[in-house]
Amino acid sequence: MSLAESTRDAAIRGPARIAGDEDQVENVIRAFVIATCFWGVAAFAVGVLIAFQLAIPQLNLDLEWTTFGRLRPLHTSAAIFAFGGTALIGSSLYIVQRTCHTRLFGGEPAGWFIFWGYQLFIVMAATGYLLGVTQSKEYAEPEWYVDLLLTVVWVVYLIVFLGTLMKRRERHIYVANWFLLSFIVTVAMLHIVNNAAVPVSFFGTKSYIVWAGVQDAMTQWWYGHNAVGFFLTAGFLGMMYYFIPKAANRPVYSYRLSIIHFWALIFLYIWAGPHHLHYTALPDWAQSLGMVFSVMLWMPSWGGMINGLMTLSGAWDKLRTDPSLRFTVTSVGFYGMSTFEGPMMSIKQVNGLSHYTDWTIGHVHSGALGWNAFITFGVLYYLVPVLWGRKEIYSRALVAWHFWTATLGIVLYITAMWVSGIMQGLMWRAYDELGFLQYSFIETVEAMKPFYFIRAMGGVLFLIGALIMIYNLWRTVTSGAVAEKPARLAAAAA
Repeated sequence: MSLAESTRDAAIRGPARIAGDEDQVENVIRAFVIATCFWGVAAFAVGVLIAFQLAIPQLNLDLEWTTFGRLRPLHTSAAIFAFGGTALIGSSLYIVQRTCHTRLFGGEPAGWFIFWGYQLFIVMAATGYLLGVTQSKEYAEPEWYVDLLLTVVWVVYLIVFLGTLMKRRERHIYVANWFLLSFIVTVAMLHIVNNAAVPVSFFGTKSYIVWAGVQDAMTQWWYGHNAVGFFLTAGFLGMMYYFIPKAANRPVYSYRLSIIHFWALIFLYIWAGPHHLHYTALPDWAQSLGMVFSVMLWMPSWGGMINGLMTLSGAWDKLRTDPSLRFTVTSVGFYGMSTFEGPMMSIKQVNGLSHYTDWTIGHVHSGALGWNAFITFGVLYYLVPVLWGRKEIYSRALVAWHFWTATLGIVLYITAMWVSGIMQGLMWRAYDELGFLQYSFIETVEAMKPFYFIRAMGGVLFLIGALIMIYNLWRTVTSGAVAEKPARLAAAAA
């Protein structure tokens, strides 16, 4: 079989087409789908609350557990690691079984260990944030015992994924698995190095971080930006390279481009972290190195975007009818926008205006909501009918309502933060004729208040869209038309 034929087969072959496919692990994947929906709503709801806390400070109640300082890292980790991580692990275990045509290595016991271990990690980290039991890191990292639990779960996840690849029945390793494996391996390395800590006592909750000073800052942003690069980019690109061809019933536009995209992305991303530390104590050469590699990242990122969009060549009409494609293709557009804006913001002169302002917040959320959340929504719309044996989604009208409500929410959010951020940067650097600062800090805060309300309303719309989706998925499972089984499977069941 030629490479092109193997690629086409891996991209568009339907489930349960060869012997053994019907024995694949699906109960665990269903649990991941349900958990993804739950954590998504939780993350978006907390995000809406803290957005209103910034607009209305009185919402920071006297209770220490509900203040912005504790809820903000809870929101960040719930969105990235609870919602995004659960979606990534669940979809990766689905993808690797389908593309390798083999049962998950370790079977259901290994799958359930990964699921419950990861969910326990999320709950322990969340309670730690609310109780103030965290390390003093940029994102208020969970304490050492939570990090240790995640390490064990992640190693099992790696073993299961690799074991499934090794016993595959398909000769070719489809490119989505390349991205997913790079995500698993690199996140393990980032987690272990960045969270290296010495416990104060064996049964204590506090610990001392290994790194200190500018070395800690460099380690943090080596971790932080590569968490973006491999957790929020490479992992979700694995989703893109599987679910867009499947939903469109088309092979990947250019397999050769996908390989170039992969190697260029993983080589360049690992060097880009220092651009978060412009105009700090970090040596200038390291800052410039991060800036140069960040600018170069624009090319492979857009190569991936082009590959994803061009896969729809000859199937653009399906955007009107396929719920999954509507979200996944839009997410690729947001991916292209975010991966242009990010390299631009890494340039020192632009960074001097944008850093520490709301522009950065807008950039982060255009990627997190437009790219990561939208592609996850598309994957959920694809997986629920397949995993629960339904003919199609319950209501396409509700899908349209979800799409436009969430899109309007994103537009309100990011445009408000763009305007607010650029205004902040300009006000902070404005001087009068005597050389004094023209505005006090509190004046800049007051000027941002209208935009904080707009941002909060954008979050409300995005949350409403997610709730519409969950209702639609629930009705699909409980009252959707049952799909007909392939003849071979129906005969085997009889």
